[in-house]
Amino acid sequence: MPVTRPKIPESIKREIRQRCGFGCVVCGLPLYEYDHMLGWANVQRHDADEITLLCDRHHREKTSGLLPANVVYRANQNPRNTMVGESHPYNLHYVGTSCRLILGSVGFTRSTFVEGTELTAIAIDGTPIIAFTFEQGHLFLSLQVFDHNSRRVLWVERNELKYRPSAWDITLVGRNLTIRDGAKQILLDVVFNPPGIVEVRRGRFHLNGLLVLVHPDHIHYVNRRNTIANLSFADFDVALMVGDPIDSRRVALALPAGNRRVFHKDGANKPK
Repeated sequence: MPVTRPKIPESIKREIRQRCGFGCVVCGLPLYEYDHMLGWANVQRHDADEITLLCDRHHREKTSGLLPANVVYRANQNPRNTMVGESHPYNLHYVGTSCRLILGSVGFTRSTFVEGTELTAIAIDGTPIIAFTFEQGHLFLSLQVFDHNSRRVLWVERNELKYRPSAWDITLVGRNLTIRDGAKQILLDVVFNPPGIVEVRRGRFHLNGLLVLVHPDHIHYVNRRNTIANLSFADFDVALMVGDPIDSRRVALALPAGNRRVFHKDGANKPK
C-alpha cells in the first residue's frame, strides 16, 4: 500500500522559510511551494535541511527536469533573497477608480478618483503609512511597515510588494500576508483583495516614536491613548493623521504627537 504523505509540521515550515529568506531560493518570489530536494518518494520524511522553497514555475521546471537539481542545491545554500537583502518584487493587481481600506473595525473609502488624488488611511509625521493614489489613469497602493527599531521591513510602492528577509517569519498564503517579529508577535496581518480593497486585520505601525495599533475591533493610538472603533470615513484625502501634519486639503482626524517613546515587540514602552 502507498504511504500516506503527512503534512510538513509548522515548526519545520518556519525553519525552512527563515533559512530560504521567505521566497523562492532561485528567483526570490514570495509565492512559493515546499520542495523535497531529494524527492519525497525517495526519502519519505520531512527534514528541514532537505526541503527548500521554490516558486510554482521553478518547482515545475525541477519536476520536469528543466531545472537541474544541482542548481536548486546551490540556490538553497545561497537563497536569492538573503543574498540581495530583499525579496523579488511581486505586483499586486489594483485597478479602477475607487477603493476601500479596512483597518480593524474602521473603514476608509474613496468613491471616485481623479488624476492626482489620494486616500491615505494613516499618516505618521507626514509619512503615508498606508494609502491609495491615482496617477496616469492607474490605481496604486502604497504601504510601509517598520520593525521596533524603525527599520523598514515591508513596503508596497506603486503596487509592487517587497520585504526584507530579516523578519522572524513572513508568509503569503493566497491573499493573506502575515509578518511576525517573534513568536505570537504579529507585525502585520493583511488581506489584499484586488481590484480595490485592502483589509488590515492586525498591524503595528510605528515611526519616530509614535505607535498606531490595529486590532480586529479598533484602532489604538498609543502615545495619546486614543481609540477609534466602528467608524467609516468617505472621500477624505487623509483619514488619520498622527504627529507632524501632512499637506492635504481634507483630513478626517488629526492627532498631535504626544510623548514620543521607544516601543518594543511586546508593546512595552518607555519615554525617550
